[in-house]
Amino acid sequence: MRVAALNKRYGDQHALADVSFAVNAGETLGLIGPNGAGKTTLLEAVAGLVPIDSGEVFWGGRPLSQGERRQHMFYLPDGVRPWSDQYVVRVLEFFAGVYRRSRSEIAAVVAAVGLTPVLGKRVVALSKGYARRMMWALALIAPHPLLLMDEPFDGFDLKQTRQMMGVLRQLLVPARTLVLSIHQLSDAEHVCDRFVLLTDGRVRGAGTLEELSVQAGRPTGGLEEIFLALA
Repeated sequence: MRVAALNKRYGDQHALADVSFAVNAGETLGLIGPNGAGKTTLLEAVAGLVPIDSGEVFWGGRPLSQGERRQHMFYLPDGVRPWSDQYVVRVLEFFAGVYRRSRSEIAAVVAAVGLTPVLGKRVVALSKGYARRMMWALALIAPHPLLLMDEPFDGFDLKQTRQMMGVLRQLLVPARTLVLSIHQLSDAEHVCDRFVLLTDGRVRGAGTLEELSVQAGRPTGGLEEIFLALA
């Protein structure tokens, strides 16, 4: 997928200003930046949920309309609990039915993300961490080749984050292409192949850790030091 010169304004404010980047098949791309940088707006714009003022999203070299994007990409938003009055097991069964997943496939996903203790609970009663695990399960069930994930580790403690990183590596990479919005730079550094640094809705740097370190003039710096230099 390639994103070319996306622009989005809210009144006089530029939420996105000429944002361009590309992600390769099988790659994990990290969107990093401070709160308010435009990461969520960018994911929503790419997914076709937010209308843009100008720019294009390309898939395999051709422009992709908003309506076509749901065929190729699955967006995992932050802080959303779909079907809140339903039981977790019913949500998973419904979603699996839509995508014709077998019971054994559902069971494997449930085990992988650690949802077994809450299958009999309603979605509204889930803790933040278990609600996030349920959303991960939906992303694993969905067949889309590109996953857009907004703060995928939000709600997890350090141990749980490391566990879910393992799920990401084992079950999602390299079968899927991932674009992850992550505010914890240490997490991003562990799971992403390349990075796009956003501040104030603008791209300040893009590339691998090594490439960004050259751009920032920090040849031995970690992602946090590079981020501070470029931002």
